[in-house]
Amino acid sequence: MHDDSLAPFLAHIRNCKTAILPGPRREVLAGDDSFGLADPRLFEALTALGYADGPVFRLPDGAALQPLGEALAAQRLYRPHNELFDVFDKSGIVIGQIDRGALPLLGCTAAGVHLNGLVERPEGVFLWMGHRANNKRLDPGKLDHLAAGGICTGLSPLQALIKEAGEEAAIPPDLAAQAQPVATLRYAMTRPEGLRQDTLFCYDLTLPPDFEPQPVDGEVAFFELMPIEKVLEIVRDTNDVKFNVNLVLIDLFLRRGLFSAADSARLRQALDGA
Repeated sequence: MHDDSLAPFLAHIRNCKTAILPGPRREVLAGDDSFGLADPRLFEALTALGYADGPVFRLPDGAALQPLGEALAAQRLYRPHNELFDVFDKSGIVIGQIDRGALPLLGCTAAGVHLNGLVERPEGVFLWMGHRANNKRLDPGKLDHLAAGGICTGLSPLQALIKEAGEEAAIPPDLAAQAQPVATLRYAMTRPEGLRQDTLFCYDLTLPPDFEPQPVDGEVAFFELMPIEKVLEIVRDTNDVKFNVNLVLIDLFLRRGLFSAADSARLRQALDGA
């Protein structure tokens, strides 16, 4: 590929690294542990709750996080998912839990899993892609991985992957457990829901040629098996793929040798860089 043809891939990567930190946000702490950057939309509510402390907001401790999430939801500052996620301090230590819907507004780091569902055929490598349901609150109707999701409190990445694979695509646990960890990607971007500071644990799973995933929980409308070259064209030529799925797919394309050595080096630097 010529350098000019890398522009769409580089644009997808830049799109996930748009955050200027701290920007207009204010640091938020639990005790002395810094864990996030509060969105300006929260300033009034956090002040009213008594958490203003000079230039920062300070909760008494991590135990205050869950009630805070409930209070912010009651004020309709976000729509709760009714799913608790761990909140980490800057050292990566879990200090408490909060509804996952509050994470972007508080600028917390979050973790998720993404599964490349691969099928090896004589004519080449194919990839199962999910078409997101049109009622999804985030990127409805876009192309997604075979399975993906956030890591709930108490689960390891692989456990979360097995859970999501069963719930989203009817992949049996023993088959999902064969997934291989292949990459860890990080980005910080500004989204309408707030600051996304995400870590993606990426896995490859080679599926039997006769296996057909089935939508279970309604998050995916249907699955489609595509040649990997076709998926690359979609990433290159369109914005039809969910924003962060592009990153995981670009990593897959690099590992599968779909770019020249020089182009691979350039894309890898952009993907892994800050």
